[in-house]
Amino acid sequence: MVYLILKLIHIIAAIIFLGNITIAPFWKNHAERSKDRLKILEAWEGIIRADKFFTMPGVILLLIFGIGAAAHLKYNFIETGWIFYSIILYLISGAVFMAKLVPLQKKIAAFAKDESTFNWDDYKKLTKQWDVWGSVATLAPWVAVILMVIKPNI
Repeated sequence: MVYLILKLIHIIAAIIFLGNITIAPFWKNHAERSKDRLKILEAWEGIIRADKFFTMPGVILLLIFGIGAAAHLKYNFIETGWIFYSIILYLISGAVFMAKLVPLQKKIAAFAKDESTFNWDDYKKLTKQWDVWGSVATLAPWVAVILMVIKPNI
């Protein structure tokens, strides 16, 4: 029963984490279609807030309960390829998120806040960077989900 509870919380955390990081580009694109700087600002502030309330708690719970579930079944994290590579992908996602996305999101929100300096060309340059790094940070944990479900012998 302990394992099932650990696994359940791990899965719920994965849903919260992946749901939030997957939907953020939708809200960004939705706001951009309006061409309204204030709606764009509101979207970015919402993305930053959602990361604080959903992504970060999801990351923490995912890690704690994933490791707890695997440890409960006495998996060797290094020798069990699907766990090892999932952790690597998780770390890649986290590193990209913290090193690239968080600073970019803050910069984009500050840029959108300042009406006097806001222009579409500079905004697009910043958001193209966010799109690239966001894709890396989002695809890596989705691949980890595939590994966790399929459990290939790697």
